[in-house]
Amino acid sequence: MLEIGLNDQLRHFRVNLGRLDNAVDLVLAATRTAYPTFDVPFHSRWRHFVVGGVDRWTALADAREWRNGNERARAEFDLAIISVLLDAGAGPSWRYRDPLTGTSIGRSEGLALASLDMFARGIFSAKVDEPLRADAAVLQRLTVADLETGFQIADDNALVGLDGRAGLLRRLGEQVSAAPQVFARNDTARPGGLFDHLTGVAEQGAIEAPTILSELLRQLGSIWPSRIALGGIALGDCWRHPALKTEDATSELVPLHKLSQWLSYSLIEPMQRAGLRVTDIDGLTGLAEYRNGGLFVDAGVLQFRDPVDAQREHDVASPLVVEWRALTVALLDGLADLLRQRVGLDAVSLPLAKILEGGTWAAGRAMAFERRPDGSPPVKVVSDGTVF
Repeated sequence: MLEIGLNDQLRHFRVNLGRLDNAVDLVLAATRTAYPTFDVPFHSRWRHFVVGGVDRWTALADAREWRNGNERARAEFDLAIISVLLDAGAGPSWRYRDPLTGTSIGRSEGLALASLDMFARGIFSAKVDEPLRADAAVLQRLTVADLETGFQIADDNALVGLDGRAGLLRRLGEQVSAAPQVFARNDTARPGGLFDHLTGVAEQGAIEAPTILSELLRQLGSIWPSRIALGGIALGDCWRHPALKTEDATSELVPLHKLSQWLSYSLIEPMQRAGLRVTDIDGLTGLAEYRNGGLFVDAGVLQFRDPVDAQREHDVASPLVVEWRALTVALLDGLADLLRQRVGLDAVSLPLAKILEGGTWAAGRAMAFERRPDGSPPVKVVSDGTVF
């Protein structure tokens, strides 16, 4: 897609690589502000559980007496999977009122805190005496009303895509129940059983990050809404774009898998805490979501061919959105290379996972609020709560 764009043959966007240095400047500034020593953590769900300088999950987990490290890892898998699946955009107006501080928090941070509070209260657990878990049987019964309560939904506090989120968690429960050989090795069926499955896949205590993504797509791919199928397999976050032609059945297909990749990043730390080595972390791509993509539009790297497209709403399956998201993934690689050259680090010491956190996501958000009072992205996307 980037090659086609550089040849000025895309229908919706022009690509101006002359502005990429400007985007690098913005990312470096955001990173140095948040992490002056460049000790940057991975971009993952765990960052959003830190509220006002307090790591809410760590406080909860450290207060519990776990039987062993694997038990904690299963709980962290449960939480990460549930929380990431619930975080496909909140819209500009929804807020979560933090019961502890009374502050109202929106967007990803608010969604994270709401899901953590639900998890801590045992909303997803089938065991009264073990709230910090998620069980397939409970997920299968989850209703929109359950999420409305957990997310504090009201007439003046609406959240987009609530039906899609509830349906996604119910399908998660169904899939986990249907595959006990994967999810119920050491317990009743629960998403956290994936930890034991990945441990079994690991070789000599090590697993490659792309293998985590591959197993997520194999074991949980069926939970995503079935938009496009290939060989009877639903492809999830994979879309068509007419510019990408091949001679086989994959013609026009653009696989992105944003939430699955973000979940892969989010599962790395629990595995490391449990003693596993995760290698080839840079083998995952950047995330095709609106903060990273918005950075490139607001920085002038991507420019609408038709300026009116900036005012229109676009379906997530539209060629314009697919084009934008694919270009975002490709441009993140180029930006990462330039940034590493600037600071004299390589991909091992500064993998893309850290650049995203430092980083592109923060710079994209800062640019959005600088350009638009509500912080909305420069591309208006109609979402069902299951994509990004």
